[in-house]
Amino acid sequence: MIIRASPPWGQSSGLNFYDTLCDEAVIRMPYGRAEVAKQAVEPQRPSKLRVGFVLAPRFTLAAFANFIDAVRLAADEGDRSRQVDCEWAVLGDRGETIESSCGLHVQPWAPLEDPTSFDYIVVVGGLLHGKTRASSNTNAFLKAAAKAKVPLVGLCTGSFILARAGLLNGYQVCVSWFHINEFREEFPKLSAESTRLFVIDRDRLTCAGGTSVVHLASHLIEKHCGRAQAIKSLRILIEQSPLPSGAWQPEEVVTRPAHDSLVKRAMLEIEENISSPLPLPDLADLLGISVRQLQRRFEADIGIGVREYRRNLQLSRAKWLVEHTDRSMTEIALDCGFSDSAHFSRTFREHFQVVPSRERQKTRSSSDAL
Repeated sequence: MIIRASPPWGQSSGLNFYDTLCDEAVIRMPYGRAEVAKQAVEPQRPSKLRVGFVLAPRFTLAAFANFIDAVRLAADEGDRSRQVDCEWAVLGDRGETIESSCGLHVQPWAPLEDPTSFDYIVVVGGLLHGKTRASSNTNAFLKAAAKAKVPLVGLCTGSFILARAGLLNGYQVCVSWFHINEFREEFPKLSAESTRLFVIDRDRLTCAGGTSVVHLASHLIEKHCGRAQAIKSLRILIEQSPLPSGAWQPEEVVTRPAHDSLVKRAMLEIEENISSPLPLPDLADLLGISVRQLQRRFEADIGIGVREYRRNLQLSRAKWLVEHTDRSMTEIALDCGFSDSAHFSRTFREHFQVVPSRERQKTRSSSDAL
């Protein structure tokens, strides 16, 4: 399926492509809405927020859709979706379609030409495996935007694209807890964290992805269009009030949610070091308390101790990798903090009453039967 989210490519660049399309746009618009084309040729007040989207190969559809919908709902009255207070465009090479991670294709409608036509260039990342990389034209465009001081936004694994282009050197970077180890392995000299929903460091904005992009978008909407429009956009999306950048990324749910801020910090440290577990004394020292105090805080807040929480997290992540990837059991064992595949298999069987290889077979058989 190909989604063409605007009229086909016109002759003009930037956002005001309707100026040269006029009646042709009415005929060729995918939704057949003449009022949109009519609005485009009528005098308008300047937009308050202009966003250009760059989509990575196999980009994450949810990150793109959540961000663009937040902007769309803030742009006009109700959900009429006219580009009034906000404008947006999907940028790309002429004639290309960009496949999302779920297989849906999006066709860009504006060229990678003038980044200064936008207030922000938003890079939507995608799958990391499969050696997908941004094109040379995309990298050149992003570097031109950085040189022109246009703020760059990395959504989901968009941070990897910006880092590969050398555009995050000297910046604090937000990465999802799920990809933080991969980021640190590929970019050991960069300062990355997975504790917050998003990080704004001067003219670089990076975001964990998922639904957190709604709150980054809301932050920009409030900055440029006012709090009322930001709140209205969130309410239509059935989201609560805007979350600040310092809000915690949620830990993987392997027990009831934590409320104690120190326990949350400990959970994040455990998650970030899952492949090389920190000894309890080192974890306690890092948090500035004793091992005994740490154990008591865990038990009081979530009902289990630190070791049990860590083991549940290791097993939960390992089970997901067994069921959803083709990685070897040895790779999964080491990535999830087990000493070797035998230790992993024994612990997995004790917890789930099935060996990992059999669990993978069951999952594949169930999928084939659908």
